[in-house]
Amino acid sequence: MGTTADMLAAIRKQIDAEAEPLTAVRTRLALVRKVAIGYEGARRTYASGSLAVHTMNHPVTDGDSGLVLDRRCYPQLGPEGGGEYPQEVVDDLCKFLGPLVREEYPKARVCTSKRGPKFYFGCPINGQDPTVDMVVALTRREGNGLWIPNLAKNTWEPSDPEGHVTLLNSGTASHRSIRRKIIRLAKAWNKQFGEPGVSSFMLSVWAYEFVEPGMGVADGLQTFFAKAAGRLKAHQATPDPAGVSANLKLLLPANNVQRRLQKAAEALEEALLADGDEDAVAAALGRIFWKYVDSPKTNQLAAAVQLLSSRSAVPAAVLGVSGPAVLIPPTRSYGDVA
Repeated sequence: MGTTADMLAAIRKQIDAEAEPLTAVRTRLALVRKVAIGYEGARRTYASGSLAVHTMNHPVTDGDSGLVLDRRCYPQLGPEGGGEYPQEVVDDLCKFLGPLVREEYPKARVCTSKRGPKFYFGCPINGQDPTVDMVVALTRREGNGLWIPNLAKNTWEPSDPEGHVTLLNSGTASHRSIRRKIIRLAKAWNKQFGEPGVSSFMLSVWAYEFVEPGMGVADGLQTFFAKAAGRLKAHQATPDPAGVSANLKLLLPANNVQRRLQKAAEALEEALLADGDEDAVAAALGRIFWKYVDSPKTNQLAAAVQLLSSRSAVPAAVLGVSGPAVLIPPTRSYGDVA
């Protein structure tokens, strides 16, 4: 591998999910699915989101799942039934699941999120206490996918979370591996901003569209940034890859996100052109992953700060002045709980 690829691999090590919290969230997700299948009219459960497509970063935050109801047991529920809204069945499901989950996790709470029950376990591991979200879903009589709730609006919306998992886990083993690495790096880049501009799912869809077989992590990530920026500059929408839900939406205005993506694409191109020059690559990647990569200048500043905070004698060269070393003192949920 080249220098750029090596540094991106080092970033991935920093954002790797820890084994213990990852095992914990899988165990919690399996428990919730196990008890949910006992709910009246339950047809099947499924796993979705980052855990299901192997793109979870540190810290481990949550596991996503869904419960598909048999519409024969709920003929009035949903837009293709009697038009009944989702709030009542979600509340009833929370009351059913809460005591069952607390048999394993006595401190667990069950609230409601936008799509259904949300489980808080009160059992941190390595400072992380991953939650589990469960979407309440109905099969659709017409079209693919499912009807899922929007509890903020008390309505139903079409989506295909199971189809999304299938698409994002498709391709050859090598292609899947590269795409997952790029998604994880893109998520880390996006999360550095005080206000992330893109949802994790939209980043995953862009990677599904733009990362082609045969690409490596470095050139694939550069292509990802460049093509996503180009799409936004051209005012083009990002459709649901399963063809079920509406076009995907950004979290911030498109112009703002486009500028971020373009700067990242240009910096990564600069790194690739300078590949082999460690300082130049670090400086370029530091503009993309500033929380994970130190350029030579930031290394020098960090050394000075560390020395200052420890009341050590700071060499003049570190401070950028001439003269002897000096001693400088340090400066001083949404919904009800079930």
